[in-house]
Amino acid sequence: MSEQPVQDRIRKLRAAIERHNDLYYGANQPEISDRDYDRLYHELEDLEKQYSQFLTPDSPTQRVGTNQRLGGTPLTAFEQVRHRLPMMSLDNTYSQAELTNFHERLMRLLPGQVFTYIMEPKIDGVAIALRYEHGRLVTGSTRGDGAVGDNITANLRTIHSIPLTLRGERPPPAVLEVRGEVYMTRDGFVAINKTREEAGEEPFANPRNAAAGSLKLLDSRQVARRPLDVIIYGVGELEGIAFDTHAQMLAALKTFGLKIPGKFWPCRSMDAVLVALEELKIMRHTFPFEIDGGVIKVNERAFYEKLGATAKSPRWAVAFKYESERAETRLKAITVQVGRTGVLTPVAELEPVALAGSTINRATLHNADEIKRKDIRVGDQVYVEKAGEVIPEVIGVNTAVRTGKERAFQMPDKCPVCGEPVTQREGEVAYRCENLQCPAQLKRWLRHFAARGAMDIEGLGEALVDQLVDANLVADPADLYRLRHESVAVLERMAAKSAQNLLGGIEASKQRDFWRVLFALGIRQVGAKMAQNLEQHYAGIEPLMQATPDELQQIRDMGPVAAKNIFDYFQVARNRGLIQRLQKAGVNLKRTAGAAPKGGRLTGKVFVLTGALEHFSRDQSEQAIRALGGEISASVSKKTFGVVAGAEPGSKLAKAKTLGVKIMNEAEFEKLIRS
Repeated sequence: MSEQPVQDRIRKLRAAIERHNDLYYGANQPEISDRDYDRLYHELEDLEKQYSQFLTPDSPTQRVGTNQRLGGTPLTAFEQVRHRLPMMSLDNTYSQAELTNFHERLMRLLPGQVFTYIMEPKIDGVAIALRYEHGRLVTGSTRGDGAVGDNITANLRTIHSIPLTLRGERPPPAVLEVRGEVYMTRDGFVAINKTREEAGEEPFANPRNAAAGSLKLLDSRQVARRPLDVIIYGVGELEGIAFDTHAQMLAALKTFGLKIPGKFWPCRSMDAVLVALEELKIMRHTFPFEIDGGVIKVNERAFYEKLGATAKSPRWAVAFKYESERAETRLKAITVQVGRTGVLTPVAELEPVALAGSTINRATLHNADEIKRKDIRVGDQVYVEKAGEVIPEVIGVNTAVRTGKERAFQMPDKCPVCGEPVTQREGEVAYRCENLQCPAQLKRWLRHFAARGAMDIEGLGEALVDQLVDANLVADPADLYRLRHESVAVLERMAAKSAQNLLGGIEASKQRDFWRVLFALGIRQVGAKMAQNLEQHYAGIEPLMQATPDELQQIRDMGPVAAKNIFDYFQVARNRGLIQRLQKAGVNLKRTAGAAPKGGRLTGKVFVLTGALEHFSRDQSEQAIRALGGEISASVSKKTFGVVAGAEPGSKLAKAKTLGVKIMNEAEFEKLIRS
């Protein structure tokens, strides 16, 4: 194929993919199936690989999250960006009388002039700016202090509703800086908090905090997994384009492929604005994002310069905020739930009360420290709000009506599910049940044990784990190796062949690498990489079980908390019993031949990987180094033997050059490990 037809096809594929992205992420009106979309995407990806001279940074394949090779390495810090025009905040008001005053001030500043308004939903998110030059996204930043913000371009490129290249029939302007709000969707907020709680992490307080925390992540690959979206509602610096009205500006931004508010109200008077605010209040819960009011702007942009601004806010706009919906009810009791990682969470049992369109009878109390800080007692009259309009939360107490019969709350010293002692680690807020065999944790533990990155037991999915536990066939991972065909075949949706396949997968897992078993055990803070480091230092489970915290801290990347977690794990008789039963079942608990040998050619040498290699995945590169006795580190130091640099390396490459550390390209790395 000659190059011109290839270039034309690539151009058509990019346009089609971006159009379908707009329909899917922006309008929520997909025209093709996921499978058809994937065909287009993979055709483009294949052409760009074959004809790399036509690959450009604004191709849809270059988003982090769709092509993980481009994730690079995490930043060490964000660069600063100075805004060409200040990113100002808005004056807020909760009073309709103050809106009337706002209108009267404008009339005094614009005597004899006729002007109208636009009212938009006030999105409760994180303010950002996107700078396009000749149609291409060059910078994305936070508001910061209004004059200087953080350069978060890599993170914003993960959001599919942000076009990497402006679209539309008209030529793009030389400079178009747009401003908007990044938010986390309501459904996404609920899902991510569920995931965090299952991992033993503190849930986000509300969607805005979740969005802000996501954009602060230094690794854009993590940001790509967060359910973020954006609404664009304003502009900053412009060159080669102008707008007469705010409504005209929104229409133009939409033609460029930018996502604007799905609903806004043109208003000829302040009375019309007040009516629109009431309409918005009624429908506020129907939006996929949280709103806390409406933004009122003068529609005619020609007046903006004359109206000017105060030190912090433009005079041509104001935000009207709704009072938070709150209800008062009686706290009947405080119960304690046990999460899948053993974290105990206190829950308020309430007399039912109507709030934000639903009846609330339970609400989160977060943790014992929050109960103490708010002085919440059983029997209190409490105030309840929906955190982020999603999760009911007790936010305070009506102390004026206390009778003296209210009772203070104490966290239990035993797990309410299994009766085992509850612990609170130094420096942690959470109380935990450490019994991995606790029914509240068992199913999650078994799923982790069988997962692909751990023991990789084919066929042991969530539904089957539930059945095995509910039927009392499995009480810990060692029980998996005692399962019999006749017991499994009678379970729902199982048959003779599927039962045999499961038992075959369990049998095969006995030969997994030692580090995979360590990871599968679920020891706190022992992830896959830490398990691999442990395998490098210990030939089998026995010497590891005898290791002291001081000895463990000598291992690379091992901190005192992780060392204590490992040491404590093996001090528990129940855990030692599990190890013995796994050994008896024939599970491999020794370092296999060729797995990180002490006497390998790279023993004692520390490597750092940065960028993407063409012929090796990150896991393959690490395994090759470990197989020769080498070690992997996440950071470059004077002790680093070599940095393996692939495509689009990060800041680690610059640091290696500064420290004089040896730098290898892919060919040199391959020669090293294969010689």
